[in-house]
Amino acid sequence: MQTSSVLKDDVYTENLPPQQGDNELKRSLKTRHLTMISLGGTIGTGLFLATGGAIHTAGPGGAILSYLIIGIMVYFLMQGLAEMGAYMPVAGSFSTYATKFVDPSLGFALGWNYWYNWAITIAAELAAVTMIMKFWFPDSPSYMWSGIFLVIMFLLNYLSVKGFGEAEYWFSLIKVITVIVFIVAGTLMIFGIMGDEAVGFKNFTIGDAPFHGGFITMLGIFMAAGFSFQGTELLGIAAGETEDPKKAIPRAVKTVFWRILLFYVLAILVIGLLIPYTNESLANGDVSVSPFTLVFQKAGIAFAASVMNAVILTAVLSAGNSGMYASTRMLWDLARQGKAPKFLGKLNKRGVPVNALIATTLVGTLAFLASFFGDGTVYIWLLNASGMSGFIAWLGIAVCHYRFRRAYVAQGKDLNKLPYRSKLFPFGPVFAFAVCAFVVLGQNYSAFMGDHIDWNGALVSYIGLPLFLFVWFGYKFTKKTKLIPLKECDLNN
Repeated sequence: MQTSSVLKDDVYTENLPPQQGDNELKRSLKTRHLTMISLGGTIGTGLFLATGGAIHTAGPGGAILSYLIIGIMVYFLMQGLAEMGAYMPVAGSFSTYATKFVDPSLGFALGWNYWYNWAITIAAELAAVTMIMKFWFPDSPSYMWSGIFLVIMFLLNYLSVKGFGEAEYWFSLIKVITVIVFIVAGTLMIFGIMGDEAVGFKNFTIGDAPFHGGFITMLGIFMAAGFSFQGTELLGIAAGETEDPKKAIPRAVKTVFWRILLFYVLAILVIGLLIPYTNESLANGDVSVSPFTLVFQKAGIAFAASVMNAVILTAVLSAGNSGMYASTRMLWDLARQGKAPKFLGKLNKRGVPVNALIATTLVGTLAFLASFFGDGTVYIWLLNASGMSGFIAWLGIAVCHYRFRRAYVAQGKDLNKLPYRSKLFPFGPVFAFAVCAFVVLGQNYSAFMGDHIDWNGALVSYIGLPLFLFVWFGYKFTKKTKLIPLKECDLNN
């Protein structure tokens, strides 16, 4: 079987024609696809809807500081993922890295954890689609819209990886343009060039703005900010199907910090300057009063709510599309490693893992159907378990990067020959691990702060952690796996 790349002198080099075997993924994603997948990964309902609640709770200063700290953490996390991804571009990403650099049991647990995370996210996006479409068609049946968009997401992934890449490119482009227009229009309004009057900085002097409620309120926003940035790790999954990962992955990662600064910090600054944090509408998660809608309405843009509803629909479709792609590739890689049923590891002629795609779609659909039974109790539990999974994946990335770099040095390899070298090692992965662990443990700190512990609230919030530990140690004790010594870590692709 011919391959399109080899490892020579520890450097990933492109020196053979791009051909794949019958059971290999196709390297069809271009640099522009990967850049927009990375760019659009963090732009969704977290930015368009949740930022209003963050400003209302902690004030604009508290919201900006919370998002900035999480943003810096994500930057270091993606630096590490880029270093490993450029050197060893595989679809299994951090699940494969954990198997090679840490312990096969951790790779098993991270893989199934990440698959579950995105499979349940598909269900969440299907539920969100019905609410969005009812904005325009209030009397239409919910199952019709969820069914239509499920078919669309399935087909985008079924046709080819290039189809997924093109869809994500245009979905992300719409979101990026919306945010840029918002920031430009908001800045013009702040200085009185657009709108009725120059607002200036007067809303930063209301009450105890720009910081409201102190550290405790900021802590809650800290958690929400982490959820907003989940999805940036998709570029690690997409590395296995990228034409030139050595160049494309570092290029995509280099935009991470700046997009966080531009899209989140500047957007929150604009909202905080134009709308007082005391405005109750900011706390409402409905699209008709989302902070973006409120600012566009102040600018005199007609049909602002409908425009933002369409953009949010794009964001939801993008999240569902990405979720289906990421979970399918992770399940395929688990099957290829013998950690999932063998039939899930087959590819069709277009290089698409169809069996894994069908299995993921069915699980997502069943989870969505659970929202119609028992007042959605089962569905809420599934979502809460999924919410923890993203942070667990990030913890895994930090551990894998730390171990990879130490193993690379321990085996006498030259750091200068890495295709991409992350900055500030070991501070980067250690800082990322510490922040992620803080977020994981503080998911529902308020459940333990009253006179009586809210055991039900704590169980709902933390259910994902014991599930992950059960899978991890269950595999470890069953297979009797051990921590791999640094000099024995498999650094070959």
